[in-house]
Amino acid sequence: MKSAQHIMLKTENLNIGYASKKAETVVASNINMALQKGHLIGLVGANGIGKSTLLRTLTSVQSKLSGAVFLKDKNLETYSNADLARTMSLVLTEKIASKNLSVYELVALGRQPYTNWVGNLSDNDLEVINRAITQTNIETLKDKKCFELSDGQLQKALIARALAQNTDLIILDEPTTHLDMYHKAYILKLLQKLVKETNKTILFSSHEIDLAIQLCDTMVVMTKDSVITDAPCNLISKGVFETLFPKDLIAFDNLSGSFRVKK
Repeated sequence: MKSAQHIMLKTENLNIGYASKKAETVVASNINMALQKGHLIGLVGANGIGKSTLLRTLTSVQSKLSGAVFLKDKNLETYSNADLARTMSLVLTEKIASKNLSVYELVALGRQPYTNWVGNLSDNDLEVINRAITQTNIETLKDKKCFELSDGQLQKALIARALAQNTDLIILDEPTTHLDMYHKAYILKLLQKLVKETNKTILFSSHEIDLAIQLCDTMVVMTKDSVITDAPCNLISKGVFETLFPKDLIAFDNLSGSFRVKK
């Protein structure tokens, strides 16, 4: 039985999708999951299955259709914007507002929930910013402008900004998009290292299912019929990954824990 104080994020009978005056489009329904503190959690599923919709709903960017989301045992709807910004930080796929910022300035934006209205940084703020830069190994980049960065470097800077926000939960939407295989592995290994070093909870969505299986403590798997949360080894033994894609082209090998193309 998971202890309640160790549950960072929980959903109860959550239905997600889009509502208009005329109709309601349900993307996924009856989602019940409990994500533990200090875990690296990978959200996976086929293209278009609703991963981004789920993340937007869990972060209050998008309204739920019904059900409930609890963050640190408190209903998400009861959080003020300021409280939410001190509890959860987001790394989304949207482009950053100004690539003319230096990397240091971008990371420093993570302190906005804590600074006064003119944005003055205290000694503590500066310490947190510098620690986030060190933890993500971007000391050599801090004076560069964001437009000068590669996709992988920018992703590390955005993760550093989330660390500087100093929240218990970090949520990332597709942090490995546009990266080559080496940098995909690098970013996910970095997230794994940060979880171990900081005991923060990190939830990310990804198409890199094989890497997520190797690195994550917990995985959330979205299929057409359900959303299943468990340790990767349990999901493998239950045959969950075999249901993700049509069987005509891709097969999941339980022994290696990876997908292969059928010959």
